[in-house]
Amino acid sequence: MSREKPIRVLIVDDSALVRQTLSDIISSDPEIEVMAMASDPFVAADRIRDEIPDVITLDVEMPRMDGITFLQRIMSQRPIPVVICSSLAEKGSETALKALEYGAVEIIQKPRLGTKQFLEESKIRICDAIKAAAIARPRPISRRQTVEAKLNADAVIAKSTTKAMIQTTEKVVIVGASTGGTEALREFLEALPPDSPGIVIVQHMPEHFTASFARRLDDLCRISVKEAEDNDTVIPGRALIAPGNQHTLLKRSGARYFVEIRQGPLVSRHRPSVDVLFRSAARYAGRNAVGVIMTGMGDDGANGLLEMKEAGAATIAQDEATCVVFGMPQEAIKRGAVDSVLPLEEIARAVLRQCR
Repeated sequence: MSREKPIRVLIVDDSALVRQTLSDIISSDPEIEVMAMASDPFVAADRIRDEIPDVITLDVEMPRMDGITFLQRIMSQRPIPVVICSSLAEKGSETALKALEYGAVEIIQKPRLGTKQFLEESKIRICDAIKAAAIARPRPISRRQTVEAKLNADAVIAKSTTKAMIQTTEKVVIVGASTGGTEALREFLEALPPDSPGIVIVQHMPEHFTASFARRLDDLCRISVKEAEDNDTVIPGRALIAPGNQHTLLKRSGARYFVEIRQGPLVSRHRPSVDVLFRSAARYAGRNAVGVIMTGMGDDGANGLLEMKEAGAATIAQDEATCVVFGMPQEAIKRGAVDSVLPLEEIARAVLRQCR
């Protein structure tokens, strides 16, 4: 989405090195500029009183006030799109996931010193997250540049040249989501009964966070939810969440569906990629699958969902009114990949109807 003016970002982080690194990354994109930097939430609050940023990048662990408390205050008083930028590993990721419940638009990992590839991929993730946040519609908490060429799913899995397999009694549900997807997935999965068909999900999320996200959903839902591991069987009553920073593919051996966890380049600027998962579902499940594309920025999943539809799968997109960012569903609709466009609260029922 083009804007007449650059997206103005307030960086809040207690590390001077991180502030400068983020500033350099953000400034390298002509669509984004750094409005100001703050070493803690108190300094940030002073800057917000003078000028409202379009987006805030916010650390979690800081002196004087932690980022979660600051986020709660922002979202309860004047919602501003917030991107949590945290280097928290497994131990702290539950806190960062809590931030999503409080209204953060996205979670990204702080850039670390490392290879050129890592820094370039960090640039893509950070700038895309900020752009997604800038067009997001955060709700009050009381209501609950030039980059490397964008690869498609060919980089991980070849498009099938054979007909879709014959229909079986076992159905699988394949879901893709990005910005705003953590809460959309929670609502979707909480609505499913214990005997629901097997589900495989790609939610754009960094490494170390997906395991905690899966455990959180497992505690809330009647179905079981876990982070996918290589060769996990797709079974009724269970959802598998693609692990962060790895592609997840659906495979089939006889009557058994299972997942393959695979390394590979960024596809549609993401790893895991929805396009990769959807293409594998088109190839190995065909009309035995139901594809769902949810809220998110960009077009990851749009081409893959079209391949699923062409292979005979039923396809569903979340509607604009219930999306935090309508980008991914909108692109799928434009490509003619969607059978039904539904509000979030109706998707679970529609999936179950298609699987009967």
